[in-house]
Amino acid sequence: MLGKLRPDTFTIALVATVLVATVLPCRGDAAIAFAWAAKAAIMLLFFLHGAKLSREAIVRGAGAVKLHVAGLSLTYLAFPGIGLLIALLPESLVSADIKAGIMFLAVLPSTVQSAIAFTSISHGNVAGAICSASLSNLLGVFLTPVLAGLLIHAQGTTGAIDTLAAIRSVVVTVLIPFVVGHMSRPLTAGLIARHGAIIGKVDRGAILLVVYTAFSAAVVDGLWSRVSGFDLAVVAGLSVVMLGAILALSLWMAHITGMSRADKVALLFCGSTKSLASGVPIAAALFAAPVVGMLMLPLLIYHQIQLIACAVIARVYADHEGYKG
Repeated sequence: MLGKLRPDTFTIALVATVLVATVLPCRGDAAIAFAWAAKAAIMLLFFLHGAKLSREAIVRGAGAVKLHVAGLSLTYLAFPGIGLLIALLPESLVSADIKAGIMFLAVLPSTVQSAIAFTSISHGNVAGAICSASLSNLLGVFLTPVLAGLLIHAQGTTGAIDTLAAIRSVVVTVLIPFVVGHMSRPLTAGLIARHGAIIGKVDRGAILLVVYTAFSAAVVDGLWSRVSGFDLAVVAGLSVVMLGAILALSLWMAHITGMSRADKVALLFCGSTKSLASGVPIAAALFAAPVVGMLMLPLLIYHQIQLIACAVIARVYADHEGYKG
């Protein structure tokens, strides 16, 4: 159990990146250079996401219709619904900036690698999880910017959003690289398969670059003067509540729809996890740099909590594979 609670190396790297940005934020010309590098990193990230999306895997898992409908409902309906409920809490408990971050977290797609890995450990429907998580991320390229623009802007916490500029930014930095990456699969699939470990490091390095750039801008803009230890504790508590509510709802939906054990396991992990790999670059494409740092805080905290909880759940299911409940 203690091993499950220990942060992974990427989480440690994320925390270290935030600390470096706090102590040594980039400024002036360096900030401009980092901003351009971060934009290039976002385009590379989504090119790789598209290149790794296997049509064969999608076809193989496409038959689990109930799983996919339920997973998308949790990701893009239930989660935003919980986010709207949190937005009703008094600002003396949850600040407006934190509400915006939680709302952004709520409209993100599910993870891909983590959901598939936990489903595999639990002996669930891996092909279904691949299809469901991939579909969630494919739709997220379109849905997340739209929902974020509507719901976060409605809270009035991030300033006015230039809708046309936001759409143009998402198309150029997210959608086009994603499509080009997927179309390149005949040329790149073999390379990605042979060098998966290196590409994983490129993925994570790009995310760390975007996080450093965004937090630097936020720190220069006075991030830590607006966020207290109490705020961070509130985010952690709300993350636990959100995750617990979605996990319970996942089990209920699996029960009422008569899902098999394998599909129920896949739904647990595809429906409850939120993608850091997609969330960080989409936030950077949608919002001004100082705002992105604030929006990332709930995502970074929820990310670690979901990994701990899902690792424990996966081990329980693996140890009780014969249990059908």
